[in-house]
Amino acid sequence: MSFSSRCFRRGPVKAPGPRPVPDRQCLQGILYVLHTGIGWEDLPQELGFGSGMTCWRRIKRWADAGVFDDLHRILLAQLNAANEIDWSRAVIDGSHIDAKKGVPEQVRRRSTALNRVPSTT
Repeated sequence: MSFSSRCFRRGPVKAPGPRPVPDRQCLQGILYVLHTGIGWEDLPQELGFGSGMTCWRRIKRWADAGVFDDLHRILLAQLNAANEIDWSRAVIDGSHIDAKKGVPEQVRRRSTALNRVPSTT
C-alpha cells in the first residue's frame, strides 16, 4: 500500500462500538447539565444528548485541549471590536494570572492566635 493510499483513503474507517455523539448534541447536553444543576449521571437519554458520561468526557477533552480558553479569547476580541465591553468594570482575578516564579522564601506570617499580653501598667 502506498503512502498516498494509506493517508488519503476514501471514507472514514469504521470504529468499533456505537457511533459517536455529534459535538453539537454533546454541547447541548453539557449546557443542560450546567443549567439545571443535575448530576452527569442523571442526564436523560431521551433528550438525545448522549449519556452524561459521554458529555462529561467530551467537556474534559475540550477543556484539556484549551478549547474554552480559545473560545473566551475569541469572544472577548469580538465583543471588544464591537465596543460591547465596558472595560471600566473589568476586574483581574488572581486565578487567571500566573504566580511569580522564583520567590526565594515564604514570608513569615504573624500569628493570629490569642496570646496573653503582659500588662504595661
